[in-house]
Amino acid sequence: MTVYLETERLRLRRFTAGDVELLVELDADPEVMRFLTGEPTPRDEVESVVLPGILKVYDEYPELGTFAAEDADGFAGWFGIQPTADPGTVGVGYRLLRSAWGNGYATEGTTALIARAFEDLGMMRVEADTMAVNHRSRSVMRRSGLRFEKVFHVHFDDPLPGTEFGEVLYSVDRTTWEAGRHG
Repeated sequence: MTVYLETERLRLRRFTAGDVELLVELDADPEVMRFLTGEPTPRDEVESVVLPGILKVYDEYPELGTFAAEDADGFAGWFGIQPTADPGTVGVGYRLLRSAWGNGYATEGTTALIARAFEDLGMMRVEADTMAVNHRSRSVMRRSGLRFEKVFHVHFDDPLPGTEFGEVLYSVDRTTWEAGRHG
């Protein structure tokens, strides 16, 4: 197993074709999916769309992607550091099993990915977005060093409750991040 990143309590590794069950379990919890799709991801979609999409990013962007997160007890969820339309910018995100909530893993993993983006990957900017009503994720973004940038609205054919309040974008640029580390 190739380790992408290690923190004090987490190990991030690439997903493999054999990890379908992990993703099915994660996406089966309606609370985990509450601010994403509002419902579990069907197994066939994980097998035919989600996991192949994750594996494809590794081929196209070898230093980026969605990585399985493991703690001392095993699979805890995933963290992502994704390409954007701007080659100097990456997007970060995470999805954790409910049993892993409340342990500080989201902040720990996100903070480590931001450091990786600037220190190892030469990025100029890191960003993340979520529904405006997802206060827990917004709090993780702030604790990870991202700053509120704007509210924006996206049209959804079947909107989730709270969609009317919009999405929020948080970000940090290299200069601000470096100043925060040395200030």
